[in-house]
Amino acid sequence: MMEKLLIICAFVGIIHMIETLAYSVRLAGLKTGKLVVALSLFNIIVIVSRTANMVQAPLTGKLGDAVQSKEDLPLLLHQLQTILLAASIGTIAGALLIPSFVSIFSRMISHLEVAGSVPKMMKNIASIHTLEKAKKHVKRPRWIMLSQLRIGGVPKRLLLLNLMATTIYTVGVLSTLYASTLEPTLSKSILMSSGLINGLAMITLAVFVDPQVAILTEKVMKGESTKQSMNKMVGTLVISRLCGTVCAQVLLVPAALYIAWICKLIP
Repeated sequence: MMEKLLIICAFVGIIHMIETLAYSVRLAGLKTGKLVVALSLFNIIVIVSRTANMVQAPLTGKLGDAVQSKEDLPLLLHQLQTILLAASIGTIAGALLIPSFVSIFSRMISHLEVAGSVPKMMKNIASIHTLEKAKKHVKRPRWIMLSQLRIGGVPKRLLLLNLMATTIYTVGVLSTLYASTLEPTLSKSILMSSGLINGLAMITLAVFVDPQVAILTEKVMKGESTKQSMNKMVGTLVISRLCGTVCAQVLLVPAALYIAWICKLIP
């Protein structure tokens, strides 16, 4: 059981690390002046995240299947809290990797332009010589980067919405899994509600968060705003995302109880 939990945590960490790095894709696009290419290339990396999610989902479900009685609930709760901790660790790892990712990803954009296609690019950068050169683009995060982050200039409403969406997205599936073990007779309807919960998070990001980031990116490209303002927005969004994963820990049980109560009200 411990091995399975560690595998789940590893996949969840990878998922949240990639989703955190997604904030910095626009920085690489601005750095190279190839924003559309950057967004397209990052979709290849997103495939890794989607694959990790597909693998860990049934493994996580098996944790709920192992619950045979109420006495097993504390163990399941501890396992789910550990998974949420992995989400926070993955977010922190992604944040620390942003400087290196922007530098390396910018080089990948240049390689893609030369190669003309992703398969050719992957073939070119897979050489030992290219991988050795990549070490030069690894950058250690500096404290000065954190000290430059100020909420001023970044809409507080945007950070709050990003925090809420991250919290819902992070805790949604796990809280429905826990709720299904609290109310075994309603387990099917409870588990089916996870899609609705995650949908709310996706709608919040798509309608309120992403357009604001896109508008600022356009302003920077037109010279109407500075790259520093974009760096600040990315940094504060990452911090709000990390806070969202921490809030997910707090809301795991209350969310499960609320979901179970709502499903009881359905005729």
